Amino acid sequence: MRLSASGLACIRGGREVFAGLAFAIAAGELLMVTGPNGAGKTTLLRLIAGLLRPSAGRLDLTGGSADASIGEQAHFLGHQDALKPSLSVAENLAFWTGYLGAGGCPLQAALAAVGLDGLADVPAGYLSAGQRRRLAIARLLTVRRAIWLLDEPMAALDSAAQVTLGGLLREHLAGGGLIVAATHGPLGLDGARELRLGGPDRPAA
Repeated sequence: MRLSASGLACIRGGREVFAGLAFAIAAGELLMVTGPNGAGKTTLLRLIAGLLRPSAGRLDLTGGSADASIGEQAHFLGHQDALKPSLSVAENLAFWTGYLGAGGCPLQAALAAVGLDGLADVPAGYLSAGQRRRLAIARLLTVRRAIWLLDEPMAALDSAAQVTLGGLLREHLAGGGLIVAATHGPLGLDGARELRLGGPDRPAA
């Protein structure tokens, strides 16, 4: 599998966020998207996920399903954890697994992997910010998708949870997945490539 972009540009609110963007990432690779606030890191992830349309350029995926869009073959983990406060931890995860389609590891195994197996019956509204983030990450495990689009994946996680997530990222890459992650800091994975975007008032370098 190979995800590539050429001449990619985005204009939002009459402002050019970035232009002339190009990259290529293959199975087993991690692309870190870096840059200051306003540079377009989240916008780029949303473009890849199909939530926004580019104003110019194109995105291509080879080696994936010909019958599905790039977004349908990707997980997008944004700033919002997309949880229903009144539903329990297990019920939230079961909802997303049913909505997105299964194919990954069992629900209880996913909760155990992120350290939430002891909280399966607790309403999500009672979780801390870090626990909510870990529950969102569990969604990546229960529904198998080759492309992970992660927006500040380490946000709200303590040091132990960051180590756990690092291990999950390595496992995904080792299994032939690919990751595009917007981040302000290192993710602790060797061999990661970097795509640095420009500031809020100039196109990407």
